[in-house]
Amino acid sequence: MEQQESESVPESESVPDAVDAIIEQWGAVRPDLETDAMEVFARIYRLARAMGDRIEKIYQQWGIGRGEFDVLATLRRAPAPHVLSPRELTATLLLTTGGMTGRLDKLERAGLVTRSPDPADRRGLQITLTEQGRTIIDEAVTAGLAEQQRALAGAGFTGEQARQLNELLRGLLAAL
Repeated sequence: MEQQESESVPESESVPDAVDAIIEQWGAVRPDLETDAMEVFARIYRLARAMGDRIEKIYQQWGIGRGEFDVLATLRRAPAPHVLSPRELTATLLLTTGGMTGRLDKLERAGLVTRSPDPADRRGLQITLTEQGRTIIDEAVTAGLAEQQRALAGAGFTGEQARQLNELLRGLLAAL
């Protein structure tokens, strides 16, 4: 059993990191604290931030940031012809209407989306992914996924280990 556990954890995780230093400092001043949860969430936060920064640099190749990527990706995942209302986009992305308006303005100026009246609602609009927008999101999502796969491979994760980690994180997220 001991050997199986060590095989399920990539070797790189045994190298001390900045979180270990923080936990060690807490241990010195507050040895009574149980810091396992702090270690988990500190690493999740740092991973998300580091990977987000790497992905942001990739998206810049197409002149978009994470926010614009999110809008384009949401439209791309919608059934063809890739049309959603601003309200649907706002709800999916958990943005304010003002935040969404800014993103849509930028994407429309770049020719990646169009706004048009909603034929079913005189007061409503439809946001449509343009062909250029579709090309950009398809290229950007492919490049972003490749970077994420490189990161997992670089950490020594096998496909099975990535699936195990995914299940553990899914459970943690569901519990929150």
